Amino acid sequence: MVLAAGVFALSACNNADNNDEAQTPPPAVVADPEPVPGSIILRAGDDMKFDQREIKVKAGDTVKLTLKHTGKAPKTAMGHNFVLLKSGVSVDDFIAKAVEAKDNDYIPAGTKDVIAHTRLIGGGESDHIEFVAPAKGTYTYICSFPAHAMIMNGKLIVE
Repeated sequence: MVLAAGVFALSACNNADNNDEAQTPPPAVVADPEPVPGSIILRAGDDMKFDQREIKVKAGDTVKLTLKHTGKAPKTAMGHNFVLLKSGVSVDDFIAKAVEAKDNDYIPAGTKDVIAHTRLIGGGESDHIEFVAPAKGTYTYICSFPAHAMIMNGKLIVE
């Protein structure tokens, strides 16, 4: 009888622990953070388009940019990056060099044509960079994955 009472007491304790766990709320789902001043979320998907064709920032500000690949294709098939070119750089000349730089995320090694860039990402991935906005003017940004820059481009307007 003492043994039966001990087993009953232990099983009651286990049930109490299980009940406590059952009452623990599930973890909260975290949504994409909302952009804040100086922070930009740029999305690109399997449709080969940036969701913003124009971004405005202030000269000298620290720009925080997150590139999110909203598609499902792997980076070998539909990779995307964000490449901010210096003023006066020919997009055609840059992408002619970039296509040869597969092993470096399509960024030519040692290039002096780029202000900032993300790494190459595939479906469901993201990358975050920070850079200081250059002097006032209009700068071109592209995706340097082969054949993407002609469609995937935009302007960074520095005020």
